[in-house]
This record gives sequence, structure tokens and C-alpha cells, in this order.
Amino acid sequence: MRFLRTAVCVLLVFGVLAHGGVEDWARAVLETGAGLLLLIWAARAYFHREESVVLPAVLPPFLALAALVGVQWIFRLSASPFSTRIELQLLFADVILIFLAAQAFRTIEDWRGFAWFVIIFAFLVSGFGILQHLTFNGKLYWFREMRYGGIPFGPYVSRNHFAGFAELVIPMSLVPLVLGKVRRERLVIVGILAVIPLAALFLSASRGGIVSVLAELVLLAILLVIRRSAGKHALVGAAVLGIAFLLVSWLGVREILARFAALQTLEVSESKRASMRLGTWRIFEDHPVVGTGLGTLEIVYPPYETQYDGKVVNHTHNDYLEALAETGILGGLFCLWFLGVLFFTSLVRIQSPSSAFAGVLHLAGLTGCSGFLVHSLVDFNLHIPANALLFFFLALLATVEIQPSPARPVAGMAAP
Repeated sequence: MRFLRTAVCVLLVFGVLAHGGVEDWARAVLETGAGLLLLIWAARAYFHREESVVLPAVLPPFLALAALVGVQWIFRLSASPFSTRIELQLLFADVILIFLAAQAFRTIEDWRGFAWFVIIFAFLVSGFGILQHLTFNGKLYWFREMRYGGIPFGPYVSRNHFAGFAELVIPMSLVPLVLGKVRRERLVIVGILAVIPLAALFLSASRGGIVSVLAELVLLAILLVIRRSAGKHALVGAAVLGIAFLLVSWLGVREILARFAALQTLEVSESKRASMRLGTWRIFEDHPVVGTGLGTLEIVYPPYETQYDGKVVNHTHNDYLEALAETGILGGLFCLWFLGVLFFTSLVRIQSPSSAFAGVLHLAGLTGCSGFLVHSLVDFNLHIPANALLFFFLALLATVEIQPSPARPVAGMAAP
């Protein structure tokens, strides 16, 4: 299973570095990679039949949504069957990768390794984002032209989408620090690995991202109070936040904000966002049962436009409204089913974990997902393939049953 764990993580890394996987070639790599990994797993499972198959709790609502989208495409219920087929392919790739991750990551050691992977990867991407921003020459990776504009940060064309990535990864290091599950000799290292993503998020100046991280902190504080786990270790988390603020101030926050202010015209105005929400709601009212078809908003929206500015509207900047418009009440119910499973199952896991560190992992996954869902109220990070895939991975982590490792004791925190 080590190969499968590595391959899944490699695909995730590729998606993030390929500008979030938004371009056709990047999506093709993700989808092809998912299909090949499924074939490899199936062949291995055939020759090792003694291994059981794990069906994660988040998979049934995911499959139900994919089935609905399949019906939209097969029976031509979509306003654009081609666009719906394209989205269906990506949806199936996500389903496959979540299923394979459930098979590959089973024990506390497996998920501990995943936690280290996320923490280190977050540090590297965030460090790159800070460096690129401070030396920005108008091009992604210093050489790729942005043909359609944008306010980039790190590998993402939009700072808001980098913020979506940061919201997901920050709790992986912050939660163990707050809960005191980091070994003393590793405290400084994990602290540094947590500070850089936080500083990068603040430097991105994404309002939705900053509010979402604050929501994560509020949720974490509430859960700690309920569990009566708050104590001196919470000071470590506060220290990490303080150091991140100091780092941002040292880098020159005024100059950075002035640069963002100069580029503000490239972003969607608040009045335009309100107009898009209203238009999307009216689309849902006209197609209430199964929607217009996944991926069809750009095609369906123009007649509902109330504030025309000459720009194409491809997303609503509200994932929930867009899901209702494209998949109707049925899709909304399946999404609600997914969220119910995510929160109910993860809270049960947190209250009765298989081990002390398993509870930390469940809480980190739930916290990251919660902040991401808050941001979805004002953006469309679920339509950024790499961010969506990472969100589903953390949803799996929050809800999956983590088995004890027979090889090593799991008391304390051996890695972060």
C-alpha cells in the first residue's frame, strides 16, 4: 500500500502546483492518474484477497451525487451535456481517489505520515508563495504569462484560491500544537511549519480566507472547551498566531496591501457578487428538481444577468447556490447528506477516538473542512480541483475509523 499512498499524494501535489488543476491538461492528468491507480489497486486486490475493502462514510453521498450528474448527462437533462460530462469525469476521479485513499491510509501510522506530508507541503507552497509575491514580476513561477489576469499567490492565479488551500492545511499543524500532542524536541520545528502558512494567508489579504481561519479558531476553541482540553497548550497556538502577525509586519504589510489595492479592479465587486447570487437563485427557481446540469452555469447565466459588465460569469462565488442551480433540490439533499455525515461522524470520532492521536487527526480534518465550507459562502474553491480533492481527503480523515498500528505504540505524538 505504500506505493498507493505515495501515488495519491503525488497527484495531490501535482494538482496544487499545476495552478490548482484548473486547466484542461491538468484535469486530464488527475483523471488519468486516478483511473490508472484504480486498475493497479484492483489487480493487487485480486492477488491479495485476504485484504478487506474499506467503504468510508463520506462515499455514499458522494456516489449519489455522481449518479445524479450521470442521469443529467445520459438523459440530456443538462443544458450542456458536454459540460456536464466534463464535470462528471472529474467527479468520478475524486470518488476514485477518496476510495483509494481509504484503502491506502488505514492505521495511525499511515495517517501520521499523511499529516507530516500535508504540513511539510503546506510549508513549502506557502514559502514559495511569499517569495514569489515579494519578487513578483507579473508572471506565475516568474515565467508564465497570465492571459486572463488575476491576483496570484503561490501557484494559484487567485489569492482567494490560495487562501482556500491554506485554510485546509493550517489545522494539520495548529491542532496538534494547541492540544499539546507535539514532542518537546519537535515543538520548534512544528511551530515554524505552522507559522509560514499562517503568514502566507495573511499576506494574501484574502478577506474570505482570513474570516474562514478565524472561524476555524472559534470552532477549535468551542470543541476544546466542550472536551475540557483547553489549558497551557492553547498558549502555544496563540504564540504561533502572534509570530505569524509579527512576520507579516516585518515583511511590510502596508506595501503589500497597497499593491493589492492597485490590483483591486481585477476582482469582482460586491455589487456584482450580489447580482450573481440573485441570478443564480433565479436559475434554481426555474430548474428546482435536478437543476440545469453540473458545469452549466456559464452557459445558463447570461439571460439572468442583472449587472452586465462585459465579463463572463463562470462561477457564482457561492458554492452552495451554484450547486442548487446546477443540481437542484436532489443535488442539494445529497450535499446536505454529505455535510451531515462529515459533522456527525467526525464529532463521534473525536469524542471516542481509537487513540489519543487519532482524535487529534479527526479534529484537524474537521477544523480544516469547516473553515473551507465557510469560505465557500463567498467563493468557489470547490471548483478548484486540487482544493476540492484536498477537502475530500480531510473529510475522509475526519470521519474514517483509524486503526491502531501493531508495529509501534501510538501514545503521544511521534510525528507532529
